[in-house]
Amino acid sequence: MGILEKIAEIEREISRTQKNKATEYHLGLLKAKLAKYRAQLLEPSKSAGAKGEGFDVMKSGDARVALIGFPSVGKSTFLSLMTSTESEAASYEFTTLTCIPGVITYKGANIQLLDLPGIIEGAAQGKGRGRQVIAVARTADVVIMMLDATKGDVQRELLEKELESVGIRLNRPKPNIYFKPKKGGGLSYNSTVPLTQCSEKLVQLILHEYKIFNAEVLFREDSTPDEFIDVIVGNRVYMPCLYVYNKVDQISIEEVDRLAHRPNSVVISCGMKLNLDYLLEQLWEDLALICIYTKKRGGKLFLLLNFYSDLRCFPPKTVVLNLFGLLIHRTLASQFKYALVWGTSTKYSPQRVGLTHIMEHEDVIQIVKK
Repeated sequence: MGILEKIAEIEREISRTQKNKATEYHLGLLKAKLAKYRAQLLEPSKSAGAKGEGFDVMKSGDARVALIGFPSVGKSTFLSLMTSTESEAASYEFTTLTCIPGVITYKGANIQLLDLPGIIEGAAQGKGRGRQVIAVARTADVVIMMLDATKGDVQRELLEKELESVGIRLNRPKPNIYFKPKKGGGLSYNSTVPLTQCSEKLVQLILHEYKIFNAEVLFREDSTPDEFIDVIVGNRVYMPCLYVYNKVDQISIEEVDRLAHRPNSVVISCGMKLNLDYLLEQLWEDLALICIYTKKRGGKLFLLLNFYSDLRCFPPKTVVLNLFGLLIHRTLASQFKYALVWGTSTKYSPQRVGLTHIMEHEDVIQIVKK
């Protein structure tokens, strides 16, 4: 029996097993086995053969956004509207056969937008170059899931299922569980909150399925067995996702209102260029980038930040040390004495800070050498 057949058999058994107190251990073991088989499915084949052509592109700019969706939902049209890149769009499916990058310039940031080929049901098992598409999506900072508003919620549910099966967790925080394998001493199990979904026996059974007999486990929140399995596997990706419903000009106003009020959802029309500005604002919020400006020694401090020419965008909680080699020349790192910072990250302006100071949005920094 192949891996695909084993996965299908376990999924059938999970679906027909009633969830109650008596079956929680059995379901936990089935989920652990399912995660193991799915991980094996994603591993590259060791047998010699012709190498498949990948289509990952070099990461550039301040952030990367991946466009995922079924064929003919408007991904290529969206890329052409938002960037200067022209992506072929046609009325037939699978117009885009490779990854086409574009750049969105917004609030001083360069956001790389990737138009990925349309994926189909079963992409996680490799159908329709699904593995390559999902591998690129794992490297993104935000996923835009492009959906056809005329198809209802069917496409959204199928895509969420495909991404979930390959370890991509959308709009979910990382489980607050401490897990560390040890060489001996058995299982050390503790929790700081009352647990309603996991017990010590279930944790032990799941660990035994992964051949782990000595470990330290600490639950800091009431987590599910699936979340504990994700912590054990350790290769899960947690990222924000923006659900974009295209072609809203073809549905009723009541349906548009229903879709627009769903969490993390935006309704647009690429054909009529509707609501694209609001989509950019939501994308900027999900990226959570901070803009940092530099000031030359002896130069004026402008109240209007548009006067500064040296600007870069960074992830949240960026420290001064991370700026070297990006916003500040790397050779200054060895000559660094202190930095003067103006902005919301300081108690007063300017404040003298060191390399571990955490910068905030629209801070201005000046480096002082030894």
